[in-house]
Amino acid sequence: MKNIIILLLIAITLLSCDKKEPLINPDVVSEKVPHDTDDPAIWVHPTDSSKSIIFGTDKDTNGAIYAFDLNGKIIPEKVIKNIKYPNNIDLEYGFRLNDSTTVDVIVFTERERSRIRLFSVPDMKPLDNGGFLVFEDEIDPELRRPMGVSLYKNPVTQNIFAIVSRKAGPKDKYLYQYSLESGSTGVQSKLVRQFGKFSGEKEIEAIAVDDELGYVYYSDEGVGIRKYYADPAKGNKELAFFGGEYFKDDIEGIAIAQYPNGEGVLIVSDQQKGQFNIFSRKENSFIKPINLGTTETDGCDVVTVPLNGMFKSGVFVAMNEDRDFYFYDLERLKL
Repeated sequence: MKNIIILLLIAITLLSCDKKEPLINPDVVSEKVPHDTDDPAIWVHPTDSSKSIIFGTDKDTNGAIYAFDLNGKIIPEKVIKNIKYPNNIDLEYGFRLNDSTTVDVIVFTERERSRIRLFSVPDMKPLDNGGFLVFEDEIDPELRRPMGVSLYKNPVTQNIFAIVSRKAGPKDKYLYQYSLESGSTGVQSKLVRQFGKFSGEKEIEAIAVDDELGYVYYSDEGVGIRKYYADPAKGNKELAFFGGEYFKDDIEGIAIAQYPNGEGVLIVSDQQKGQFNIFSRKENSFIKPINLGTTETDGCDVVTVPLNGMFKSGVFVAMNEDRDFYFYDLERLKL
């Protein structure tokens, strides 16, 4: 009898762990890409937000960066093709090309070439002369294959940095941070620090930076979310390690919904459960899970400004394993 009771308790626990929240269906499902969607980034048009663009990686040896309008339709003239296994992507506003010119930029990893790529938006011009090599000091080529990337813009100096993770790495200094600087010979990438703990379980892919508050978060996929200062001048001390107990298995994409006075939330993919966990932006405390109907979600992104009649308070975008992206009116998520 005792053994039967124990087995029943275990079964109840497993069922409760798999229980999902009420489903929130997407407002838009994008057109499908040829291979394997992975990570989105959202560019807000400076004068007409209804013309904003959602970029997404198509992960394959003959991959691409796809551009979608707010109806989920591919914008053919904005697509970047012939990319060798693009993985993660991020976007930043106001990159200084010279004393009088700034451009918005996307950065993405090109795993099979051990590079990150930098393009201007929305004209989609390369700024990197073919790409910037990463993890160059590693002898083992497996330790030079980039996966995750996020951009940090220092709100005081306006300098922009790329923070890059990789497919495999050591227990410490798993991430490298590069300063992106424009000069007379074009844009250059300069390594400024190596930082970040790794549990040794699974890998580190998802990275997100809170420019305003000055923090970088990343998913140590098997154990939890790690938090550091984004500014290299503030050192490499780990500030927080949290959230692992709320996930079924892989901890994946991170999006930061920012509101005034430091308010907002972190939205983090609970990949195998098919949900997202919500954490406070200020305290990093757990708030709630939400079920958005995606499966095996890697990357996600969010903006909190009105875009059009459908996305009246912003949009949340999540990768879905059926080679597409789901778009949600932010107001419906009740964050």
